[in-house]
Amino acid sequence: MSPLVLDLSADPIDLTAALVDIASESHDEARIADAVEHALRTQTTGFEVLRDGNRVLARTNRGLPSRVILAGHLDTVPIADNVPSHRTTDPLDGEVLHGCGTVDMKSGDAVFLHLAATMTDVAHDLTLIFYDCEEIAAVHNGLGVIERERPEWLRGDVAILGEPTGGQIEAGCQGTMRIRLSTTGVRAHSARAWMGDNAIHKLGGVLATLAAYEPRRVDIDGCEYREGLSAVSVAGGVAGNVIPDEAAVDVNFRYAPDRSEADAQAHLREVFAEHLEGGVVTMEVTDSAPGALPGLTQPAAAALVAVADNRFRAKFGWTDVARFAALGIPAVNLGPGDPSLAHKRDERVPTAQITEVTQMLRRYLATPPTPA
Repeated sequence: MSPLVLDLSADPIDLTAALVDIASESHDEARIADAVEHALRTQTTGFEVLRDGNRVLARTNRGLPSRVILAGHLDTVPIADNVPSHRTTDPLDGEVLHGCGTVDMKSGDAVFLHLAATMTDVAHDLTLIFYDCEEIAAVHNGLGVIERERPEWLRGDVAILGEPTGGQIEAGCQGTMRIRLSTTGVRAHSARAWMGDNAIHKLGGVLATLAAYEPRRVDIDGCEYREGLSAVSVAGGVAGNVIPDEAAVDVNFRYAPDRSEADAQAHLREVFAEHLEGGVVTMEVTDSAPGALPGLTQPAAAALVAVADNRFRAKFGWTDVARFAALGIPAVNLGPGDPSLAHKRDERVPTAQITEVTQMLRRYLATPPTPA
């Protein structure tokens, strides 16, 4: 089957709509990866293009003194009757584009693709990375695959991820850790409850601790990060007339980037210490990804901040800037769309923000780097 044809020279607003109209839930990105690969091979010049699974990579090698990485994921959360895209007019935002991925993050992808195909005055070598499986567990993340298998593609002086930021820079990101707190008991008929030991009841103290938890606020480089500790899932129960012998609650900890993963785990053990003592409750880390410090004082990132008229704030959600930060590459999030609308049924982006981010990055990419 021939790939769908994307017009990279089209207005990035129209390109966003075209990308949204290609369904690409996590693990199902082949069609959109085909379209992006075909467009990069046929509509750009000077780029080496590589296809690796559902990941598409492209880079120039002009010998310029700096390299900027533009990275974005191709997958979305499950569609919620919000594909294909459509447009409306809002009294405050003007024209608005609706659809799954308009915010997270096909508008950012569209900006990167459009600039790669239309800019003739780029002052930096460019690396473009479009990858899969960002919206699910970190073990599947396509950028992580590239980091392990093709690390040479992640070398650069600054990385920009097209995550939704409302058109302003969001610096660094918080770390994320999920744990499972489990209890066991003795199964019995609910008519003779005294003969059993209810595992669900043992989670009561854990839930009370969560409800009383007061998260930190931390200021780093002028960015305020707000931590959060939340129950995200509860499991337990056998039948309507059975005392359950197993129960568990999954907890997500979003922590400021001044904590390491080890610090975060130690903090959780401290928070739940009274429940973990004696083994009544056990704790297992089920998923973890570190945060990233802002790094806005580094020259390459500072130049981008200047182009953005010094508009920046902390990134609360975890993003793949953390992977670049771990490699010593300053990285920021910058893309159209309100991040609070990501993943919602009525996900939407003001089209003016797509234009604004395109113009901002066009200015930045055309500006030669400041000598060290």
